[in-house]
Amino acid sequence: MKKYAKGQYGYRDYRKKKEILKVCFGAVMILIQLGARFLTDNEAWKNILTVMAILSVLPTANVASPLVASWRFKTPSKDFYEKVSPYEKQFTVLYDLILTTKDSIIPVEAAAVHPTGVYACCDLAKADVAKAEKAFNEIFAGHKLDPNVKLIPDKSAFYRRLDSLKPASQYEDDGSVEYAGGLLKNLSM
Repeated sequence: MKKYAKGQYGYRDYRKKKEILKVCFGAVMILIQLGARFLTDNEAWKNILTVMAILSVLPTANVASPLVASWRFKTPSKDFYEKVSPYEKQFTVLYDLILTTKDSIIPVEAAAVHPTGVYACCDLAKADVAKAEKAFNEIFAGHKLDPNVKLIPDKSAFYRRLDSLKPASQYEDDGSVEYAGGLLKNLSM
């Protein structure tokens, strides 16, 4: 299995497979511990194995909960990637992010991190775009970045926005683009 990093195309599917393996490993370990109870006649060992199995549930559940929350989000089509990837030469583009706020989980197919702001393609019909934008702008302001995050729910509008952006090299590099990209990766599952 090829290793992917946050922000790289294919990360969501890679992360899902990796998390499934972790949950399966945890479940197998719990079953082994419970099964080992039947191999001993000593009551103390039975109690110890039961407690071990119970304590093993918590880390397995901690791995399973983000997996369940992000289960419905898949990596965007290769077509989408091929349309967006040429812009990587002009500015930073992050793919396959699942951004979280206090109130919502927003799947971002691609985010253009540009000196003028962050422009993210969010292809989720149920997303409250205005509320999510407000939350992300507050987070960015809290990190002393310009609060200029735009969530674009329509792919064709996202393509038009990418076309309208000038190359990042035409702007003064103050480090905010790299910092904003890092912040987006940290906000992502």
